[in-house]
Amino acid sequence: MGKTNTARLVWKGENLHFRGQLGSGYEFDVSGQSGPETGGSAMEFLLAGVAGCTAMDVVHVLRKKRENISGVEIEISGLRADEIPAVYTDVDILYIVRGHNVSASAVEQAIELSQTKYCSASIMFKQAGVDVRTNYRIEEETA
Repeated sequence: MGKTNTARLVWKGENLHFRGQLGSGYEFDVSGQSGPETGGSAMEFLLAGVAGCTAMDVVHVLRKKRENISGVEIEISGLRADEIPAVYTDVDILYIVRGHNVSASAVEQAIELSQTKYCSASIMFKQAGVDVRTNYRIEEETA
């Protein structure tokens, strides 16, 4: 049997602003008019979920490979269809890996494993027909 995740949203009583709570207890704001004061949009949270999922995989794999990493950033952008439902059609993920003598092949393998085996969110996007493209950059830092 699989694991069940939960979330709850409560309308704040104005516009399309909601207060959300994940099953873990983490709280956040989500809004139809996204902004710094109102919260992110539901579609932005989908991108953040994919970014978080794949970031954790890449860090985990690079640590297992004993790569000397000091930082990992993920930049993700998604292009949505013009017509309703305005689903994501294309997503680009850039992995920025910082460290000392980090192996390009190790980064490539970590991304490949994330995108084909471990990252449920990315794989779900792909199964829904989203064209997910990845790229990476390694930034050398002195030890």
